[in-house]
Amino acid sequence: MKITIALDMGDHGRHEVSTNLWVITQWERKFRRKASDLAQGIGVEDLLYLGFEACKAHNIVVPAAFDDFIKRVNNVDVINQEAENPTEAAPTDDN
Repeated sequence: MKITIALDMGDHGRHEVSTNLWVITQWERKFRRKASDLAQGIGVEDLLYLGFEACKAHNIVVPAAFDDFIKRVNNVDVINQEAENPTEAAPTDDN
């Protein structure tokens, strides 16, 4: 699963980051949930944590403590959500 998240961090800029398997596994470990749970709905704290870990993965400097990161974020939005390895439709016989 790949989620692109926009983070408005006020004086610290606006960042668009995408999750990867590393980021998703960090979320699973922290919240003791499975990635499939994200399909049931995603909370603000979930989005912020995914953004926090994605920023670190993209070498964007963030506070060491997650709560300090949250204090910096003015707004968070999901820009795009897609399967990590989407499948293509089977070829059709046009004859």
